[in-house]
Amino acid sequence: MKIRIMLVIVMLLGVSGLAFGDEVDERFQKARKYLNDNNAVITSTAEQAYTQEYILMNGEGLPKKGSIGAQRRLTAITSAKVVAQRRLAELLEGVSVVSETTVKDSELASDVIKSAVTGFIKGSQVVVQDWNDREGTALVIIKVGLNGPKGFASAIYEKILSEPKVKQELDKPVYSPPADAAVAAVAYDGLVIDATDYSFRPALINRIFNTKGEVLYDPAKISQKVLVEQGCGEYTNSVDKARAALGKRGVKNPLVVKASGTVSQSDLQVADDTAVQIFSANQGSGFMADARVAFVLK
Repeated sequence: MKIRIMLVIVMLLGVSGLAFGDEVDERFQKARKYLNDNNAVITSTAEQAYTQEYILMNGEGLPKKGSIGAQRRLTAITSAKVVAQRRLAELLEGVSVVSETTVKDSELASDVIKSAVTGFIKGSQVVVQDWNDREGTALVIIKVGLNGPKGFASAIYEKILSEPKVKQELDKPVYSPPADAAVAAVAYDGLVIDATDYSFRPALINRIFNTKGEVLYDPAKISQKVLVEQGCGEYTNSVDKARAALGKRGVKNPLVVKASGTVSQSDLQVADDTAVQIFSANQGSGFMADARVAFVLK
């Protein structure tokens, strides 16, 4: 497995390190400048990855024992890159795919998904290589996008949507509206669902159910192109930020509702009258087909 290979390389080269989320200290001015200029921080949790446009992971390395001259810098940078990749692998293993299924669980069930994850890690982009000559240490920062054609989600969606284990998890009854449900009188073009009262976590596929267990919003049923480019929704910590995030997708008047509970850590439930509201609003503009949905987290 790739993580084991990385660990062997780390042992050969020699490593010191930073914990997830640690700020880059004053020894690495080039790295600190990159973070400051881009108003960025090192990604600390899988959940945080969903609320940012990209993941930043760092690694610190020491030169290979016995190396001299330029070899010291080059081997230290190589070591630091391996550490950053290993941490990226550890972070992505905690990314929830759907419900209780994580990438780690899917790796155990599917060599196809495993190869997609490891291939993605190998292709991560190095944005900073910093060398502290006085202490003889190097720091590398790697960057990966979550969404977009070259993002992590793109590498996974095409795999998980054909994965038997995940397909079985996604096989839920579709919402059946009341016979008198009509198109909403107000023209809504997006949805904000407030889940701040519950322990809800972002996932590659977050769904919305009614109280009968029928699914109202299922990203697995919408265009894969939409999922790749935008993900299954926006994630913020306030309704105002959710409105602003949807505004970037062209949404001018989103319907704002509150979740009534959770079906799982990654799936929300709404009251029956709220389900009718969502269904009726969507009948007018079809915003769910374009993933114009924002989730408000704690």
